Formats: sequence, structure tokens, C-alpha cells
Amino acid sequence: MNLLWDNSLSAFLVLTLFLGGGAAWMSGRAIAISWRPMKQIIIYMLLLTAAVRFLNFALYEGQLLSLYYYIVSFVILLVISWLGFRYTRTNQMVRQYHWLYTKVSPLSWKERNS
Repeated sequence: MNLLWDNSLSAFLVLTLFLGGGAAWMSGRAIAISWRPMKQIIIYMLLLTAAVRFLNFALYEGQLLSLYYYIVSFVILLVISWLGFRYTRTNQMVRQYHWLYTKVSPLSWKERNS
């Protein structure tokens, strides 16, 4: 039994990281662009994880109703979505409020010293 994937590494890489991760990044980005709260990421990632797990079941004969692998996929997609959200929100804050904030890292900003 592997801790990250239930059937094969290639299925995990293609479905969870590449397709699911790309969709998670874009979901986090879309939530940030529309100025919605970060907590909406959880709802979207629950749905996206269900879709990824179904594709894993349908295409690679993975386990459909495995709570463990659902949680593993959910956590991975949640982290990727959060990264997309923070990256986009940081760029928004620095670009739109350049007189108030300065970029500290790709994922954070701080108040500009007067």
C-alpha cells in the first residue's frame, strides 16, 4: 500500500498533480481575482477532489470510495489552490495598492513604510 496513490504513480501524477493541480491553481486564482474570501477554496476543492477521484476510478481502476485517498487528494489540491490564491492576491495587493503595500515574497506583502 502506497501512502499517496492507490493504483499507479503515473495515474497520480497525471490526474492529481497535473490535471487536478492545474484546476486547483486556477480555482484559487479565480477566487482571488473576484475578491472572494479564501474559505471558498474548501468548497471548490471538495468538489474538485470528487471529480479527480472519479477520474482515477474510471480511467485507472482506482478505488472510488476510499476515504483515505480522498483526504490525501483533497489536501494536495487544497495546498495547490491556496498557493494560487496567495500568489494572485499578493500581486493584486501590490499592483492595485502600490502606495500602501510592497511585495515581500511571491506569497506575501507588507505595508509600505512612509
